[in-house]
Amino acid sequence: MPSFANLICAKSEIAKIPTMPIQKLYAGAKLRETRQKLALTQKEFAAKLGVSLPYLNQMENNNRPVSTTVVLALAQEFGFDVTELSTGDAERMVSDMREALADPVFADDPPPISDLRLTASNAPALARAFLELHRAYRQTHERLASLDEALGREDSRMQPSPWDEVRDFFHYCDNYIDAVDRAAERFAGTDRTRPVREIAEAKLAALGITVTGSDTGMLRRFDRAARTLHLSTRAEPETRTFQMLLQVALLTQDKLLEATLDLARFQSEAARSIAKIGLANYFAGAALMPYTAFLQAAQTHRHDLEILANGFGASIEQVCHRLSTLQRPGAKGVPFFFVRVDQAGTITKRHSATRLQFARFGGACPLWNVHRAFETPGRFLRQLAETPDGVRYISLARDVSKPGGSFGAPVRRFAIALGCEIKHADALVYADDLDLTNARAFEPIGISCRICERTGCHQRSVPPLERRLQVTPDERDVLPYRVD
Repeated sequence: MPSFANLICAKSEIAKIPTMPIQKLYAGAKLRETRQKLALTQKEFAAKLGVSLPYLNQMENNNRPVSTTVVLALAQEFGFDVTELSTGDAERMVSDMREALADPVFADDPPPISDLRLTASNAPALARAFLELHRAYRQTHERLASLDEALGREDSRMQPSPWDEVRDFFHYCDNYIDAVDRAAERFAGTDRTRPVREIAEAKLAALGITVTGSDTGMLRRFDRAARTLHLSTRAEPETRTFQMLLQVALLTQDKLLEATLDLARFQSEAARSIAKIGLANYFAGAALMPYTAFLQAAQTHRHDLEILANGFGASIEQVCHRLSTLQRPGAKGVPFFFVRVDQAGTITKRHSATRLQFARFGGACPLWNVHRAFETPGRFLRQLAETPDGVRYISLARDVSKPGGSFGAPVRRFAIALGCEIKHADALVYADDLDLTNARAFEPIGISCRICERTGCHQRSVPPLERRLQVTPDERDVLPYRVD
């Protein structure tokens, strides 16, 4: 899936550049992609950056790190947000490849992590092709294993699931779609005294559309012939507002949404249709919580979710999801991860602007506090956690129930988690009374058991596929085997 991150943005403040970590930065693929987007030859690009042609060639092939001179030239010549040179996409692909290679089909000798990092940095297209191939294999294998009677009537061509394809689209553009986000911000305007609900109602009225309540149980139904938008009276007010904004997006932003879909080049019409609804949802969330105003409020109130929800007329889940999208070049918020799981532990929504990546297949680590949120409805649970790579996080979890609105109607129950690396803890009100200096306060968590490197985890469900096992008939500990 091609990355949709906007590489060229408004001119970055040069004063911010020295705050970048002092380390060798290999970003050949990103540098080459930037040059191609600018339609420049290597010779022309080298001249603008003030380096020789051989030196640029070596940087683009990761034989040399990107120099400070080049970083400054990118910012000064092209207004490039130099934070886009970070290895976020590469780290995601490394995590995804490690999980794919943990599949038993790849025997017992997986490539070393250094090889995976080299592939993700130097040949990202090859890495994505490998992930697409593995996903196609898994789908075919699961279809055969299920012995579905309808298998013979289905199109058996190996294509990625439309849901997976759309999920990867948002995943690899950092869950931030600049053009849609800015269009939503313009729609909401700068007048915070007028609720966005009223703006949406006025826009629909201007389009000749009547908004009315409905008690049928259907959340939203647009009758094109009657020009009537039916919204469920059983839904919460913030949900009804969100659905109005979604309908506004579908009616007024069609050209923008279609242009964005054209750039994504989905492999199936089903994926394109799902992505269009996803983009309309993105517009609705961005209009409900306009970027600049929401970012300022989040910083002012130190990301107090309840204050933000009340201030913007949104739900807690909507606020958490919006916080995970604040990755606008030149005005980025705290990089959060956001995830939603059901009671079986299956991940139904996931996004990470941090180094923490979630399992693409199966459930999340059972030691994570998001699973305990079901036990304490209506309460925020806090957790200090450390992943096997030594990175420490603060994680906030809470259940989110979605009542059916009538007696006997099913209640949909989920749990959500929002978190960031511990270095950003000062920006969170939830970290105020936690002992961040006590190493023992951080609970060990992982991604999934198959790729987790921890050898002594008491909650391990399956052995790690990258390690050798020792089984001793005369001994039994918490697990029936030892991991080397």
